Amino acid sequence: MSVPALAPLSAPEAQLGPVGRLGRYAAQHFRLVLASWLVLALGLGFFAPKVEKALSGAGWDSSGSQSVRARALIDRHFQGVSAYSLIAVVHSASKRSSDPTFAATLAAVGRKLAADRGARAPARSIVSPDGHTAIVQVGAARDPNAMVAAADRLKGPLAALGRGGVQVHLTGAAGMWSDFNAANRQAMLASEVISWPVTLGILLLAFGSLVAAGLPLMLTMLGLLAAAGTLYLGTLLTPISIWAMNFALMFALALGIDYALFIVYRFRAAFFGSQLDPVQATALTMDTAGKAVLFSGVTVLISLSAVMLVPSPAFRSMSLGIMLAVLFVLAATLTLLPAVLAKLGPRVDDASLPWAHSGEHRSPLFAAWGERLWRHPLRYGLLAVTVLVGLALPVTQLRTSMPSIKVVPGGDSSRIGYAQIQQAFGAGATGPLQILAPASRADAVISLTKAETSIASVSGPRAGTGGWTLIEAIPRQDPSSPAVASTIERLRAKLPAGVLLGGAVVENHDLQALLSARTPLVIGVVLALGFLLLLLALQAPLVAVAGVLTNLLASGAAFGVAKWIFQDGALQGLLGFQSQGFLDAWGPVFFFAMIFAISMDYTVFLLSSAKEHWDRSGDAREAMVGGVAHSGRVIFAAGAVMVAVFFTFALSGPLPPKEMGIILGLAVLLDAALIRLLLMPVLLALMGRWAWYLPRWARRVLPAVRFGHA
Repeated sequence: MSVPALAPLSAPEAQLGPVGRLGRYAAQHFRLVLASWLVLALGLGFFAPKVEKALSGAGWDSSGSQSVRARALIDRHFQGVSAYSLIAVVHSASKRSSDPTFAATLAAVGRKLAADRGARAPARSIVSPDGHTAIVQVGAARDPNAMVAAADRLKGPLAALGRGGVQVHLTGAAGMWSDFNAANRQAMLASEVISWPVTLGILLLAFGSLVAAGLPLMLTMLGLLAAAGTLYLGTLLTPISIWAMNFALMFALALGIDYALFIVYRFRAAFFGSQLDPVQATALTMDTAGKAVLFSGVTVLISLSAVMLVPSPAFRSMSLGIMLAVLFVLAATLTLLPAVLAKLGPRVDDASLPWAHSGEHRSPLFAAWGERLWRHPLRYGLLAVTVLVGLALPVTQLRTSMPSIKVVPGGDSSRIGYAQIQQAFGAGATGPLQILAPASRADAVISLTKAETSIASVSGPRAGTGGWTLIEAIPRQDPSSPAVASTIERLRAKLPAGVLLGGAVVENHDLQALLSARTPLVIGVVLALGFLLLLLALQAPLVAVAGVLTNLLASGAAFGVAKWIFQDGALQGLLGFQSQGFLDAWGPVFFFAMIFAISMDYTVFLLSSAKEHWDRSGDAREAMVGGVAHSGRVIFAAGAVMVAVFFTFALSGPLPPKEMGIILGLAVLLDAALIRLLLMPVLLALMGRWAWYLPRWARRVLPAVRFGHA
């Protein structure tokens, strides 16, 4: 016995909800909607080309932490020789510092650094015991973002000063973030070149029509243009991380495709599969699929807003960038897309492929799959759970830390200089600990620090203004070693009250500690708000719980595989990276929010379709099979596009974009294939009518939400 397809809306007088009425208005006022979006796109688009140079390159710290307070005091009282001071390395394998060429280069480097508007003169230099390497340092005259911009300006001219076998490389925190941001930008551009044609090809296969396939790209470009212009205007008020634009690009593409697929599929079914005119078909589409898109978009925004709970400038501005892109794509989906669909009417299938089926909203293939799952739920459900749990188990051994120098390409200036400092001065010389103490306690602090066996050397005290002294301690290990984190904790426990511990490696440690502490909170808030939104949309507590828990399972499986790839180093040769022995610390909190947001798209698409069938029939089997039949093709096509887009980020660039691309791509693949198209339908089959049960008291509390018409 087959499950019947949903009957199309036959009466134009049928009651429409707010989203349906908005869609009908947009369909009836094409010129007004188009003109409004053109004004918005041109207005914000004017600022869009300026955004890349305006975005900041730093912000990776824990606001209000001890290390950030220490940096501010060092900048004020010690001429800026803090974590973001400018550091250049002068090195020669054949010449020593006494050689005229080496000495002249060293002097030229000092003058070049001191002359920059981001520096505080004079330059200070220290020569290694073997005489082949010298470090030149000038203090930071501006904030970390401006110092990264100074590194952008200086690294090329400094390298050009090297001659006669003497090399010059800019390194330190400012140099590292400058090189990393540049490599990341190039990786994003390379990924775009690959992903756009791949995306168009998959969309053409999914829609069967070139015109229909172009609609998601229209939404994406509008969303990106508007988001980029808004981000630029935002930089006039507060620093915004360059990563905000990178993630905005990815989410605009992903969600623009998702939303357009769902809307256009439903419009074609309503228009070609009934006697409705384009405006009526658009109103029906937006009242059903449009409502699901609205709930999905709100869920995405809430998931990303939870990242704001992490008090770090980079994290908050990245969330802001993505949320802006989502808002603009969602607004265009609910207004411009219905206006364009109504205007196109039958022309939405122009330039179609021979096998395109304009009016086929219900897929016979996915209907047959749904029937199979209904007959054998335990067989398929146990298989899916076994695979997902097996993939998720390694996440219990996942280690995280802030990025090491390995995230910078091997040939970049900061990484070369980093290696030269370690070779000449010791492994810990690239991560000095800066201890800021009142002058009266300097001797006691030095004694306590020297007693720490993990400290290789201690220098100072250096007198500053305001009664402060600065003491520098060099650990024995590389800054990314867990042993250095233990050293920081032991020193903080021993040092007297009023003494602050800072430096770049300590700032990284404090941010990692903050992320570890806030990750459970962010995950809990995302899960709770996701449940509440699903409950509001679907009016079914059990289904809402199932949707949230299965999203969590997909995330765990993706991170389990990520542990094997990035922490254990599997596939590092194939993917072209060097394992750090851990996952970057921002991964669990930020990638989880992104994974959950994307997964909720598929959850809402599947379950809203199933709810529509349930509301019409009251039959659990029809709800499950019909939901799969009507949403399966959209989920499959959207998942294929997203996997292709995300995996392109694994093909080029530094390590963090690879982590992002692999983790998000795996999560989408597992979610679409094993959760939405297998495990969730199985759960609906096992729960039966109870899946849609709503207690009487909840009916009185929750507003009535329907995805179909009686």
